[in-house]
Amino acid sequence: MDPLKPGDAKPMGREGVAQSSTSVAPVVTPAAAPAPAPAAPSRDVTPLIAELGLTEDHAAEPTALVTPGDLLRAAQALKDHGFMLMDTVGIDYSTYTEARPKRFAVLHNIYHPRDHRRVFLRVWLDDGEVLPSLYPIWRAANYLEREVYDLMGVTFTGHPDLRKVLTPDDLEGHPLRKDFPLGETPTLFRDGRHLDPAAFRAGLTGRDAGLTGYRGELRRGRGEDRLPPVMPEGGPK
Repeated sequence: MDPLKPGDAKPMGREGVAQSSTSVAPVVTPAAAPAPAPAAPSRDVTPLIAELGLTEDHAAEPTALVTPGDLLRAAQALKDHGFMLMDTVGIDYSTYTEARPKRFAVLHNIYHPRDHRRVFLRVWLDDGEVLPSLYPIWRAANYLEREVYDLMGVTFTGHPDLRKVLTPDDLEGHPLRKDFPLGETPTLFRDGRHLDPAAFRAGLTGRDAGLTGYRGELRRGRGEDRLPPVMPEGGPK
């Protein structure tokens, strides 16, 4: 072959290398499969309750039984695991249909803000039995324990300011106890008016106009044909 014939020459590439007229199909690399999403952390607190050496209570929500003497240890361990105090309530079981170990129970609602685990700490108490305050561990216990003290009469030792938070100082008894009298007394307002509970309730139920001048059916979406009376300036006389 004559090297000078143009028909026999192959086109030269940019680097001086002869290129073939036959194109080569590009190699397609299959896309890698996406990595599986990490599994959501389990919200089961049964292993945690066992780790803390507590007994799981039979309840609708995960609940651990704690004695008053072991409460601070269990609470501190939960805080070390990242839990925080959300709520504290007191319960009077004196009229409950099933037998309970003691009359009162205090429930601490403990919650983990990151993995959303929740566990309740239940402490059984007799009337007059005291309970250590969780204020040294969680400052949120301040008003929560004061409310239980006010409404249920449970005393929290070690609380920095244990006093009433909802009821008047001169109120005798604790309104959330089952033996608290249910009688009603008129409420005195600062301008000298009284709100009689029976008359006010009558206005809400619709039996009559009551103290407010509004019939109950107006609140339930009926009786639009009758307009409520215009409230005199300064309120009812």
